[in-house]
Amino acid sequence: MEILSTIFYFIVTISVLVFVHEFGHFITAKYFGMRVEVFAIGMGTRLFGYNKISKFTFGKQDESIGLGDNTDYRISLLPIGGYVKVSGIIDESFDKTHVDTPAKDFEYRAKPVWQRMIFVCGGVVANILLAIVIFWCINIYQGEQHRATTTIGFVLPESIGDKIGLQIGDKIISINDKSISDFESIFSSIYSDFMGKDLSVSVERNGKIEILNVLRKNIPDISEAPIGILPLETEVVANMVIPNKPASKSGLKNGDIILLINSTPVKNQFEATKIIKQNPLIEIKFEVKRKNNLQTFLVTPGADSLVGIQLESHYTGPITKKDFGVFEAIPKSVSDVSNATILFGKSIVEIFKGTVPVSKSIGGPVRIAQFATRSAEIGLISFLGFLALLSISLAVLNILPIPAADGGHFVLLLYEAIVRKPIPVKIQMAIQQVGVTILIGLMILILYNDVIGF
Repeated sequence: MEILSTIFYFIVTISVLVFVHEFGHFITAKYFGMRVEVFAIGMGTRLFGYNKISKFTFGKQDESIGLGDNTDYRISLLPIGGYVKVSGIIDESFDKTHVDTPAKDFEYRAKPVWQRMIFVCGGVVANILLAIVIFWCINIYQGEQHRATTTIGFVLPESIGDKIGLQIGDKIISINDKSISDFESIFSSIYSDFMGKDLSVSVERNGKIEILNVLRKNIPDISEAPIGILPLETEVVANMVIPNKPASKSGLKNGDIILLINSTPVKNQFEATKIIKQNPLIEIKFEVKRKNNLQTFLVTPGADSLVGIQLESHYTGPITKKDFGVFEAIPKSVSDVSNATILFGKSIVEIFKGTVPVSKSIGGPVRIAQFATRSAEIGLISFLGFLALLSISLAVLNILPIPAADGGHFVLLLYEAIVRKPIPVKIQMAIQQVGVTILIGLMILILYNDVIGF
Protein backbone atom coordinates (compact mmCIF):
# COMPACT_ATOMS: atom_id res chain seq x y z
CA MET A 1 0.00 0.00 0.00
CA GLU A 2 2.88 2.34 0.84
CA ILE A 3 4.44 1.72 -2.60
CA LEU A 4 1.15 2.53 -4.34
CA SER A 5 0.88 5.75 -2.33
CA THR A 6 4.43 6.73 -3.29
CA ILE A 7 3.77 6.04 -6.98
CA PHE A 8 0.52 8.02 -6.83
CA TYR A 9 2.10 11.13 -5.33
CA PHE A 10 5.02 10.91 -7.77
CA ILE A 11 2.67 10.81 -10.77
CA VAL A 12 0.55 13.67 -9.39
CA THR A 13 3.64 15.80 -8.71
CA ILE A 14 5.29 15.20 -12.09
CA SER A 15 2.02 15.55 -14.00
CA VAL A 16 1.24 18.94 -12.46
CA LEU A 17 4.75 20.31 -13.05
CA VAL A 18 5.00 18.98 -16.61
CA PHE A 19 1.51 20.20 -17.53
CA VAL A 20 2.25 23.71 -16.26
CA HIS A 21 5.65 23.82 -17.98
CA GLU A 22 4.38 22.58 -21.33
CA PHE A 23 1.28 24.77 -21.09
CA GLY A 24 3.65 27.75 -20.90
CA HIS A 25 5.12 26.71 -24.25
CA PHE A 26 1.68 25.86 -25.65
CA ILE A 27 -0.03 29.14 -24.81
CA THR A 28 2.83 31.31 -26.14
CA ALA A 29 2.97 29.24 -29.35
CA LYS A 30 -0.77 29.66 -29.88
CA TYR A 31 -0.59 33.37 -29.10
CA PHE A 32 2.05 33.95 -31.77
CA GLY A 33 0.23 31.80 -34.36
CA MET A 34 2.52 28.77 -34.28
CA ARG A 35 0.97 25.40 -35.09
CA VAL A 36 1.12 23.02 -32.12
CA GLU A 37 0.99 19.46 -33.46
CA VAL A 38 1.20 17.60 -30.12
CA PHE A 39 0.68 18.44 -26.45
CA ALA A 40 1.87 15.40 -24.50
CA ILE A 41 2.01 14.52 -20.83
CA GLY A 42 4.49 11.66 -20.50
CA MET A 43 7.06 10.37 -22.96
CA GLY A 44 7.16 7.50 -25.43
CA THR A 45 4.20 5.62 -26.87
CA ARG A 46 0.83 7.39 -27.04
CA LEU A 47 -1.63 5.65 -24.71
CA PHE A 48 -4.70 7.74 -25.54
CA GLY A 49 -5.59 11.27 -26.55
CA TYR A 50 -8.00 13.68 -28.17
CA ASN A 51 -8.05 15.96 -31.18
CA LYS A 52 -10.93 17.58 -33.09
CA ILE A 53 -10.45 15.38 -36.14
CA SER A 54 -10.06 11.86 -34.70
CA LYS A 55 -11.82 12.67 -31.44
CA PHE A 56 -10.90 10.44 -28.45
CA THR A 57 -8.74 7.46 -29.47
CA PHE A 58 -6.51 4.85 -27.88
CA GLY A 59 -3.06 3.93 -29.13
CA LYS A 60 -1.02 5.67 -31.78
CA GLN A 61 -2.42 8.55 -33.77
CA ASP A 62 -3.10 7.63 -37.41
CA GLU A 63 -0.42 9.61 -39.27
CA SER A 64 -2.43 9.48 -42.50
CA ILE A 65 -5.06 11.74 -40.93
CA GLY A 66 -4.10 15.38 -41.33
CA LEU A 67 -4.88 17.45 -38.23
CA GLY A 68 -4.22 20.83 -39.83
CA ASP A 69 -4.19 23.52 -37.13
CA ASN A 70 -5.60 21.10 -34.54
CA THR A 71 -3.52 19.75 -31.67
CA ASP A 72 -3.39 16.13 -30.53
CA TYR A 73 -3.63 16.21 -26.73
CA ARG A 74 -2.20 12.94 -25.46
CA ILE A 75 -1.12 10.92 -22.47
CA SER A 76 2.01 8.86 -23.14
CA LEU A 77 3.41 5.74 -21.55
CA LEU A 78 6.26 7.00 -19.37
CA PRO A 79 5.23 9.54 -16.66
CA ILE A 80 8.65 11.23 -16.56
CA GLY A 81 8.15 14.35 -18.64
CA GLY A 82 6.20 15.78 -21.53
CA TYR A 83 6.56 17.92 -24.60
CA VAL A 84 4.92 20.34 -27.00
CA LYS A 85 5.72 19.66 -30.68
CA VAL A 86 5.56 22.83 -32.76
CA SER A 87 5.78 22.86 -36.56
CA GLY A 88 9.06 24.05 -38.02
CA ILE A 89 11.34 23.67 -34.98
CA ILE A 90 14.47 21.54 -34.72
CA ASP A 91 14.27 20.00 -31.28
CA GLU A 92 14.96 16.72 -29.52
CA SER A 93 12.60 14.92 -31.96
CA PHE A 94 15.20 15.59 -34.71
CA ASP A 95 12.38 16.24 -37.18
CA LYS A 96 13.87 18.01 -40.21
CA THR A 97 11.24 17.19 -42.86
CA HIS A 98 10.52 20.88 -43.24
CA VAL A 99 14.04 22.15 -43.86
CA ASP A 100 13.99 21.83 -47.65
CA THR A 101 10.71 23.72 -48.06
CA PRO A 102 9.93 27.44 -47.71
CA ALA A 103 8.88 28.50 -44.21
CA LYS A 104 5.12 28.64 -43.73
CA ASP A 105 3.45 31.36 -41.67
CA PHE A 106 2.40 28.93 -38.93
CA GLU A 107 5.88 27.49 -38.43
CA TYR A 108 8.24 28.31 -35.58
CA ARG A 109 11.06 29.23 -37.97
CA ALA A 110 8.87 31.82 -39.71
CA LYS A 111 8.36 33.88 -36.55
CA PRO A 112 10.54 36.81 -35.42
CA VAL A 113 13.40 35.96 -33.07
CA TRP A 114 11.82 37.80 -30.13
CA GLN A 115 8.63 35.73 -30.44
CA ARG A 116 10.63 32.50 -30.53
CA MET A 117 12.57 33.64 -27.45
CA ILE A 118 9.33 34.16 -25.56
CA PHE A 119 8.13 30.73 -26.70
CA VAL A 120 11.23 28.86 -25.47
CA CYS A 121 11.04 30.72 -22.14
CA GLY A 122 7.30 30.06 -21.78
CA GLY A 123 7.72 26.86 -19.75
CA VAL A 124 10.20 28.42 -17.34
CA VAL A 125 7.95 31.44 -16.78
CA ALA A 126 4.96 29.15 -16.22
CA ASN A 127 6.84 27.18 -13.55
CA ILE A 128 7.87 30.37 -11.77
CA LEU A 129 4.30 31.70 -11.89
CA LEU A 130 3.02 28.40 -10.45
CA ALA A 131 5.44 28.73 -7.53
CA ILE A 132 4.36 32.34 -6.92
CA VAL A 133 0.68 31.35 -6.90
CA ILE A 134 1.31 28.47 -4.47
CA PHE A 135 3.35 30.64 -2.09
CA TRP A 136 0.69 33.36 -2.38
CA CYS A 137 -1.99 30.89 -1.26
CA ILE A 138 0.20 29.60 1.58
CA ASN A 139 1.04 33.12 2.79
CA ILE A 140 -2.62 34.14 2.82
CA TYR A 141 -3.65 30.94 4.61
CA GLN A 142 -1.03 30.75 7.36
CA GLY A 143 1.04 33.93 7.16
CA GLU A 144 4.68 33.91 8.18
CA GLN A 145 5.58 32.20 11.44
CA HIS A 146 8.89 32.01 13.27
CA ARG A 147 9.83 30.27 16.50
CA ALA A 148 11.02 33.23 18.57
CA THR A 149 13.96 31.52 20.26
CA THR A 150 17.54 30.57 19.45
CA THR A 151 18.14 28.44 22.55
CA ILE A 152 18.92 24.76 21.93
CA GLY A 153 16.81 22.28 23.89
CA PHE A 154 18.16 19.06 22.38
CA VAL A 155 21.07 17.92 20.20
CA LEU A 156 20.88 14.51 18.54
CA PRO A 157 24.20 12.60 18.72
CA GLU A 158 26.03 12.35 15.35
CA SER A 159 23.67 14.92 13.83
CA ILE A 160 24.70 18.08 11.99
CA GLY A 161 24.13 20.10 15.17
CA ASP A 162 26.42 17.73 17.05
CA LYS A 163 29.10 18.05 14.32
CA ILE A 164 28.95 21.82 14.63
CA GLY A 165 29.54 21.50 18.38
CA LEU A 166 26.21 22.76 19.70
CA GLN A 167 25.11 21.76 23.19
CA ILE A 168 21.84 21.77 25.11
CA GLY A 169 21.30 25.24 26.56
CA ASP A 170 23.36 27.06 23.93
CA LYS A 171 21.84 30.30 22.73
CA ILE A 172 22.94 31.00 19.17
CA ILE A 173 23.85 34.67 18.74
CA SER A 174 25.20 34.78 15.19
CA ILE A 175 26.50 32.67 12.31
CA ASN A 176 29.34 34.15 10.25
CA ASP A 177 28.54 37.50 11.91
CA LYS A 178 24.91 37.35 10.76
CA SER A 179 22.60 37.98 13.72
CA ILE A 180 20.24 35.07 14.50
CA SER A 181 16.86 36.15 15.86
CA ASP A 182 14.73 33.01 15.49
CA PHE A 183 15.09 29.26 15.10
CA GLU A 184 14.34 29.28 11.37
CA SER A 185 17.32 31.59 10.76
CA ILE A 186 19.66 28.87 12.02
CA PHE A 187 18.64 26.55 9.19
CA SER A 188 18.64 29.23 6.48
CA SER A 189 22.11 30.41 7.52
CA ILE A 190 23.64 26.92 7.45
CA TYR A 191 22.08 25.76 4.17
CA SER A 192 21.27 28.91 2.23
CA ASP A 193 23.10 32.08 3.25
CA PHE A 194 26.48 30.39 3.72
CA MET A 195 26.12 27.36 1.47
CA GLY A 196 29.51 25.77 0.76
CA LYS A 197 31.27 28.03 3.25
CA ASP A 198 32.93 27.32 6.58
CA LEU A 199 30.96 28.42 9.64
CA SER A 200 31.78 30.58 12.61
CA VAL A 201 28.96 30.13 15.14
CA SER A 202 28.76 32.48 18.10
CA VAL A 203 26.89 31.02 21.08
CA GLU A 204 26.13 32.08 24.63
CA ARG A 205 27.07 29.13 26.87
CA ASN A 206 26.95 29.26 30.67
CA GLY A 207 26.93 33.05 30.60
CA LYS A 208 29.94 33.31 28.28
CA ILE A 209 30.28 33.88 24.54
CA GLU A 210 32.02 31.06 22.68
CA ILE A 211 32.92 30.76 19.00
CA LEU A 212 32.48 27.41 17.25
CA ASN A 213 34.56 27.30 14.05
CA VAL A 214 33.53 24.49 11.72
CA LEU A 215 34.90 23.48 8.32
CA ARG A 216 32.17 22.93 5.74
CA LYS A 217 33.66 19.56 4.79
CA ASN A 218 33.03 18.37 8.35
CA ILE A 219 29.32 19.17 8.15
CA PRO A 220 27.33 16.22 6.72
CA ASP A 221 24.83 16.89 3.97
CA ILE A 222 21.28 17.08 5.30
CA SER A 223 20.45 13.98 3.24
CA GLU A 224 23.13 12.06 5.20
CA ALA A 225 22.32 13.30 8.70
CA PRO A 226 19.47 15.31 10.25
CA ILE A 227 20.06 18.82 11.55
CA GLY A 228 19.28 17.19 14.91
CA ILE A 229 18.56 20.28 17.00
CA LEU A 230 15.34 21.32 18.67
CA PRO A 231 14.37 24.52 20.48
CA LEU A 232 14.11 24.57 24.25
CA GLU A 233 10.32 24.47 24.59
CA THR A 234 8.86 21.36 22.95
CA GLU A 235 6.42 18.55 23.70
CA VAL A 236 6.00 15.05 22.27
CA VAL A 237 2.86 14.43 20.22
CA ALA A 238 1.55 11.16 18.84
CA ASN A 239 1.28 12.20 15.22
CA MET A 240 0.10 8.83 13.94
CA VAL A 241 -1.00 5.75 15.90
CA ILE A 242 -1.02 2.69 13.65
CA PRO A 243 -4.11 0.46 14.05
CA ASN A 244 -3.73 -3.00 15.59
CA LYS A 245 -0.31 -2.24 17.03
CA PRO A 246 0.61 -2.16 20.76
CA ALA A 247 0.08 1.61 21.08
CA SER A 248 -3.40 1.61 19.53
CA LYS A 249 -4.43 -1.54 21.42
CA SER A 250 -3.53 0.18 24.69
CA GLY A 251 -5.80 3.12 23.87
CA LEU A 252 -3.35 5.79 22.65
CA LYS A 253 -4.78 8.07 19.95
CA ASN A 254 -3.56 10.56 17.38
CA GLY A 255 -2.91 13.93 18.99
CA ASP A 256 -2.09 12.61 22.47
CA ILE A 257 0.64 14.65 24.17
CA ILE A 258 3.10 12.30 25.88
CA LEU A 259 4.37 13.78 29.13
CA LEU A 260 6.16 10.87 30.83
CA ILE A 261 7.28 7.35 29.91
CA ASN A 262 8.00 5.14 32.92
CA SER A 263 7.81 8.28 35.09
CA THR A 264 10.61 9.93 33.06
CA PRO A 265 9.68 13.32 31.53
CA VAL A 266 10.10 13.44 27.76
CA LYS A 267 10.32 16.67 25.76
CA ASN A 268 10.95 15.37 22.23
CA GLN A 269 10.53 12.28 20.07
CA PHE A 270 14.19 11.29 20.45
CA GLU A 271 13.96 11.03 24.23
CA ALA A 272 10.69 9.10 23.97
CA THR A 273 11.98 6.72 21.30
CA LYS A 274 15.13 6.00 23.31
CA ILE A 275 13.12 4.79 26.31
CA ILE A 276 10.79 2.69 24.16
CA LYS A 277 13.69 0.97 22.37
CA GLN A 278 15.28 0.08 25.71
CA ASN A 279 12.25 -1.99 26.70
CA PRO A 280 11.43 -4.70 24.14
CA LEU A 281 8.66 -7.03 25.38
CA ILE A 282 8.55 -5.09 28.68
CA GLU A 283 5.40 -3.21 29.70
CA ILE A 284 5.99 0.55 29.90
CA LYS A 285 3.74 3.31 31.23
CA PHE A 286 2.71 6.28 29.09
CA GLU A 287 1.32 9.31 30.90
CA VAL A 288 -0.38 11.57 28.38
CA LYS A 289 -2.51 14.68 28.10
CA ARG A 290 -5.63 14.38 25.98
CA LYS A 291 -7.83 17.46 25.68
CA ASN A 292 -6.53 18.80 29.00
CA ASN A 293 -7.21 15.48 30.75
CA LEU A 294 -4.34 13.39 32.13
CA GLN A 295 -4.51 9.66 31.30
CA THR A 296 -2.24 6.64 31.75
CA PHE A 297 -1.74 3.77 29.28
CA LEU A 298 0.29 0.57 29.56
CA VAL A 299 2.05 -0.44 26.36
CA THR A 300 4.25 -3.48 25.68
CA PRO A 301 6.70 -2.99 22.77
CA GLY A 302 7.23 -5.91 20.41
CA ALA A 303 10.45 -7.87 20.09
CA ASP A 304 11.57 -5.23 17.58
CA SER A 305 11.09 -2.53 20.29
CA LEU A 306 8.33 -0.89 18.24
CA VAL A 307 4.89 0.11 19.49
CA GLY A 308 3.35 1.34 16.21
CA ILE A 309 3.41 5.05 16.82
CA GLN A 310 4.90 8.01 14.97
CA LEU A 311 6.08 10.76 17.31
CA GLU A 312 6.77 14.43 16.61
CA SER A 313 8.12 17.32 18.63
CA HIS A 314 5.81 20.33 18.71
CA TYR A 315 7.16 23.73 19.65
CA THR A 316 5.30 25.34 22.55
CA GLY A 317 7.30 28.55 23.00
CA PRO A 318 6.67 32.08 21.74
CA ILE A 319 5.93 32.55 18.04
CA THR A 320 6.12 35.69 15.97
CA LYS A 321 3.50 35.74 13.24
CA LYS A 322 2.71 38.13 10.45
CA ASP A 323 -0.55 37.84 8.53
CA PHE A 324 -0.84 38.90 4.90
CA GLY A 325 -3.78 40.28 2.99
CA VAL A 326 -4.56 39.35 -0.60
CA PHE A 327 -2.38 42.13 -2.02
CA GLU A 328 0.24 42.10 0.76
CA ALA A 329 0.95 38.45 0.01
CA ILE A 330 2.01 39.19 -3.58
CA PRO A 331 5.41 40.83 -2.89
CA LYS A 332 6.06 38.32 -0.09
CA SER A 333 5.38 35.42 -2.47
CA VAL A 334 7.58 36.92 -5.18
CA SER A 335 10.32 37.34 -2.55
CA ASP A 336 9.92 33.69 -1.45
CA VAL A 337 10.29 32.49 -5.04
CA SER A 338 13.21 34.84 -5.65
CA ASN A 339 15.04 33.57 -2.56
CA ALA A 340 14.43 29.93 -3.52
CA THR A 341 15.61 30.60 -7.08
CA ILE A 342 18.80 32.21 -5.80
CA LEU A 343 19.33 29.22 -3.49
CA PHE A 344 19.00 26.76 -6.38
CA GLY A 345 21.31 28.93 -8.46
CA LYS A 346 23.89 28.91 -5.66
CA SER A 347 23.58 25.13 -5.42
CA ILE A 348 24.40 24.76 -9.11
CA VAL A 349 27.38 27.11 -8.79
CA GLU A 350 28.66 25.13 -5.79
CA ILE A 351 28.28 21.89 -7.77
CA PHE A 352 30.46 23.25 -10.58
CA LYS A 353 32.97 24.57 -8.04
CA GLY A 354 33.15 21.10 -6.51
CA THR A 355 32.21 22.18 -3.00
CA VAL A 356 28.87 20.33 -3.12
CA PRO A 357 28.75 16.73 -4.47
CA VAL A 358 26.44 16.16 -7.46
CA SER A 359 25.14 12.96 -5.87
CA LYS A 360 23.93 14.88 -2.81
CA SER A 361 22.40 17.80 -4.66
CA ILE A 362 20.36 16.35 -7.51
CA GLY A 363 17.46 14.00 -6.95
CA GLY A 364 15.61 11.92 -9.49
CA PRO A 365 12.27 10.12 -9.57
CA VAL A 366 12.93 8.01 -6.46
CA ARG A 367 13.81 11.01 -4.28
CA ILE A 368 10.98 13.07 -5.73
CA ALA A 369 8.54 10.27 -4.98
CA GLN A 370 9.85 9.92 -1.42
CA PHE A 371 9.70 13.64 -0.63
CA ALA A 372 6.31 14.06 -2.32
CA THR A 373 4.87 11.25 -0.21
CA ARG A 374 6.39 12.53 3.05
CA SER A 375 5.19 16.08 2.45
CA ALA A 376 1.70 14.88 1.52
CA GLU A 377 1.51 12.80 4.70
CA ILE A 378 2.30 15.91 6.75
CA GLY A 379 -0.51 17.85 5.10
CA LEU A 380 -1.71 19.74 2.03
CA ILE A 381 0.26 22.89 2.84
CA SER A 382 3.49 20.91 3.13
CA PHE A 383 2.82 19.15 -0.18
CA LEU A 384 2.05 22.41 -1.95
CA GLY A 385 5.24 23.95 -0.57
CA PHE A 386 7.24 21.00 -1.90
CA LEU A 387 5.50 21.33 -5.27
CA ALA A 388 6.40 25.04 -5.44
CA LEU A 389 10.07 24.38 -4.67
CA LEU A 390 10.20 21.59 -7.24
CA SER A 391 8.61 23.89 -9.82
CA ILE A 392 11.32 26.48 -9.17
CA SER A 393 14.08 23.87 -9.50
CA LEU A 394 12.56 22.71 -12.80
CA ALA A 395 12.59 26.29 -14.06
CA VAL A 396 16.21 26.84 -13.03
CA LEU A 397 17.41 23.59 -14.63
CA ASN A 398 15.53 24.29 -17.85
CA ILE A 399 16.97 27.76 -18.30
CA LEU A 400 20.57 26.52 -18.07
CA PRO A 401 22.37 26.85 -21.45
CA ILE A 402 22.36 23.09 -22.06
CA PRO A 403 21.70 21.98 -25.66
CA ALA A 404 18.19 20.53 -26.06
CA ALA A 405 16.99 22.37 -22.92
CA ASP A 406 15.07 25.65 -23.08
CA GLY A 407 18.21 27.58 -22.16
CA GLY A 408 20.07 25.93 -25.04
CA HIS A 409 17.40 27.00 -27.52
CA PHE A 410 17.57 30.53 -26.11
CA VAL A 411 21.36 30.70 -26.68
CA LEU A 412 20.87 29.68 -30.34
CA LEU A 413 18.27 32.40 -30.75
CA LEU A 414 20.53 34.92 -29.07
CA TYR A 415 23.25 34.07 -31.60
CA GLU A 416 20.74 34.49 -34.42
CA ALA A 417 19.65 37.87 -33.06
CA ILE A 418 23.26 39.09 -32.90
CA VAL A 419 24.56 37.86 -36.28
CA ARG A 420 21.13 38.23 -37.93
CA LYS A 421 21.05 34.72 -39.40
CA PRO A 422 20.24 31.31 -37.91
CA ILE A 423 22.81 28.63 -37.21
CA PRO A 424 22.97 26.12 -40.11
CA VAL A 425 20.58 23.19 -39.78
CA LYS A 426 23.39 20.59 -39.67
CA ILE A 427 25.00 22.39 -36.73
CA GLN A 428 21.64 22.71 -34.96
CA MET A 429 21.07 18.96 -35.39
CA ALA A 430 24.53 18.19 -34.01
CA ILE A 431 23.95 20.50 -31.03
CA GLN A 432 20.62 18.81 -30.29
CA GLN A 433 22.24 15.37 -30.48
CA VAL A 434 24.96 16.43 -28.04
CA GLY A 435 22.34 17.93 -25.76
CA VAL A 436 20.16 14.82 -25.77
CA THR A 437 23.25 12.70 -25.02
CA ILE A 438 24.12 14.96 -22.08
CA LEU A 439 20.56 14.84 -20.73
CA ILE A 440 20.36 11.04 -21.06
CA GLY A 441 23.70 10.70 -19.27
CA LEU A 442 22.51 13.05 -16.53
CA MET A 443 19.27 11.08 -16.14
CA ILE A 444 21.24 7.83 -15.81
CA LEU A 445 23.51 9.41 -13.18
CA ILE A 446 20.53 10.77 -11.24
CA LEU A 447 18.70 7.44 -11.36
CA TYR A 448 21.87 5.64 -10.25
CA ASN A 449 22.26 8.00 -7.28
CA ASP A 450 18.59 7.47 -6.43
CA VAL A 451 18.86 3.69 -6.48
CA ILE A 452 22.13 3.63 -4.52
CA GLY A 453 20.66 5.93 -1.87
CA PHE A 454 17.29 4.19 -1.74
